[in-house]
Amino acid sequence: QLQLVESGGGLVQPGGSLRLSCAASGFTLDYYAIGWFRQAPGKEREGVSCISSSGGFTNYADSVKGRFTISRDNAKNTVYLQMNSLKPEDTAVYYCAAGYSDYVCPLEYDYWGQGTQVTVSS
Repeated sequence: QLQLVESGGGLVQPGGSLRLSCAASGFTLDYYAIGWFRQAPGKEREGVSCISSSGGFTNYADSVKGRFTISRDNAKNTVYLQMNSLKPEDTAVYYCAAGYSDYVCPLEYDYWGQGTQVTVSS
């Protein structure tokens, strides 16, 4: 079964950190660009960050620049999103997606994970 599975979400206080993981099973991520997205209640899904298949290029939404870091370990078939200095407005369900593309942030994605909840609250 081809799937992406996110993990690492949870409840954290403002200013805290979390690291999300996106693990692939049934296929290799080597040729896939990966995007992280989030959706808060009542809001549209937004792109957070993406990384090229090689890991050499990354992109971040302005709202998370300087606080979030995307990385990948193709040997482990896993992509990470390190989130530091978390704010209440970062609260959302976070999804990863894989797109078979040479672009850093593909226009379309082939596989999506089920999402992991991140809640930032005191």
